[in-house]
Amino acid sequence: MILAVTMNPSVDISYHLHEFKLDDVNRVENARKTAGGKGLNVARVLAQMNEEVLATGVLGGTIGEYIVQELKKSNIPNDFLKIDKESRNCIAILHEGRQTEILESGPTLTKEEGEDFLGKFNDLLSNVSFVTISGSLPKGLAADFYQQMLTMSKKKGVPVLLDTSGEPLRKALLHTEKPLAIKPNTEELSQLLGMEVDGRISSLKHALDHKLFKGIKWIVVSMGKYGAFVRHGADDYRITIPKIDVVNPVGSGDATVAGLAVALNRNQPVENVLKTAMTTGMLNTMEAGTGSINMTKFDQYFDLVIVERID
Repeated sequence: MILAVTMNPSVDISYHLHEFKLDDVNRVENARKTAGGKGLNVARVLAQMNEEVLATGVLGGTIGEYIVQELKKSNIPNDFLKIDKESRNCIAILHEGRQTEILESGPTLTKEEGEDFLGKFNDLLSNVSFVTISGSLPKGLAADFYQQMLTMSKKKGVPVLLDTSGEPLRKALLHTEKPLAIKPNTEELSQLLGMEVDGRISSLKHALDHKLFKGIKWIVVSMGKYGAFVRHGADDYRITIPKIDVVNPVGSGDATVAGLAVALNRNQPVENVLKTAMTTGMLNTMEAGTGSINMTKFDQYFDLVIVERID
């Protein structure tokens, strides 16, 4: 079973507009609401891949109740730490080929609430074989919170795929207990290293040579329509994907995490791991729903992904 962690879940609301008018009324005919947060997108895709999954994290209030109801509709088991504070809404306005996001910060957790979740997390580790940790930390939790979760996971012998950014990622990478895998994009790498990282192979190689990444077995640098650059141990790979018709790109990185987690949890060969991750990411962009893939198309697009080992 894969444990999908979302520390700051949300209800994700998508508004599709032909034109977004500032300082005016914008009427929306079709609004889409989903149980969101990066880890819940991961959980949905895991379930669609017929992988046993358990969603966890921290939520509360009427928004938290809505999230649980939506997960139940999707037959996704969950075990959250419930708090009295209200969880958050996140709004994406899709207009004129662009995307404008309005993201609430969510509740501020107390130290005690953080400790309560760590206790729950430690208990849940006894019944899972893999963990994905996705997204930002709620306000109130220290930047080393994911680091503490990595220590617990290591003691239980459970590998972790960590998909976060900024100081929580830096703290985790500085820790002696490393995640098995991380999935930054070039922007997150630039922020983390304080240097410009672009899509050139030389730039990516130079970035991943940084001492921060020592001991990380899988580093998957997602690059949208340009595929990905991957470092697996001492080997580097360039992943090329076919041109596809994009319907909704939101959650594609999370779908990539789900595919990566499934393949790693199933001990697939390197090429299959990388092709699975890219395929699930692509399939998400082809669906209107966030964190949604059509598995009937999986084999077709899996075969179109090109994995090239580079020197």
